[in-house]
Amino acid sequence: MQYTRLGNTGLVVSRLAFGAMTFGSGQGAFASVYKVGQEEANRLVAGALDAGVTFFNTADAYADGQSEEMLGRALGSHRKDVVIATKVGMRTGEALLHAGLSRQHIIAQAQASLKRLQTDYIDLYLVHCIDPYTPLEETLEALDYLVRQGMVRYIGFSNWPAWMAAKAVGLQQANHWAQFRAAEVYYSLVGRDVEHEIVPFTRDAGIGVLVWSPLAGGFLSGKYSREQPQQQEGRLSGFDIIPFNREHGYDVVDLLKSIASKHGATPAQVALAWLLSRRHVTSLLVGASKVQQLEENLVAAQVQLSADELAELDKLTAPQQPYPNWFIANVKDPAREEALGS
Repeated sequence: MQYTRLGNTGLVVSRLAFGAMTFGSGQGAFASVYKVGQEEANRLVAGALDAGVTFFNTADAYADGQSEEMLGRALGSHRKDVVIATKVGMRTGEALLHAGLSRQHIIAQAQASLKRLQTDYIDLYLVHCIDPYTPLEETLEALDYLVRQGMVRYIGFSNWPAWMAAKAVGLQQANHWAQFRAAEVYYSLVGRDVEHEIVPFTRDAGIGVLVWSPLAGGFLSGKYSREQPQQQEGRLSGFDIIPFNREHGYDVVDLLKSIASKHGATPAQVALAWLLSRRHVTSLLVGASKVQQLEENLVAAQVQLSADELAELDKLTAPQQPYPNWFIANVKDPAREEALGS
């Protein structure tokens, strides 16, 4: 297993983190994701621990809180040896109060998460989404309160635009509030949008990057092809929310299969290894519903891609630059770059 610090902190985490979104059962849009019972959850967590995973991720909204409850039970006495991240902001009940990032909801949900996880503190508390109806200052002050009370050790954001996160950090610094130390984002070989604004911001602010859905909902596992675009039991059958060009995606999968054959690896392992090669990535959230699937994905930490293979993947998946990024790239001053070594 590989390890690193969470952003500019002293908190050491494994570079492959266990995502517990599959824990629990339910109906609706995520029924295909919530499919792991407690016994299998125990085996998955034990397998992750045996492989050296020290970072576990969940959310209050996953399977109506079942994910947190089951993760807490599965960790048991190991809780003191690991880092637990959970999230707040998504709807957790029918009443209007049970969603968003108000002080009321954040504190109430933090207390509920602590109870479900069977712990006295949350290592990393992430705001799961934006809340356009709550003043940013209210959200940030509530997070600072949790840190000062000892209920939370570190805070971060998930699925926020860079401008809002940057504004938040400015407010945190000005008011001497606890600062964001992590950003949980979607990032994969078929979704590199974060490289435009979010990654440069997090690097400048010393914020660690956690990647959700590094296999694009399972698409990059190699199970999907032009000939067989659907898998009845695959995650994409009910979690098809990630937009990307499928035709181009099949080209990416073909390249992953070609590289994988040279390493005795799987396409998924190569896709994960590519992300682990990105210096700005702290940890990848790897979920699973079966122990074998988890074990196969964790092997990605041992796959070493060559410079040529990384370059080939980079070239095939390079995202088109938005304005003003393309303008900035086109007006660089070569003389200054050469003189200053940038």
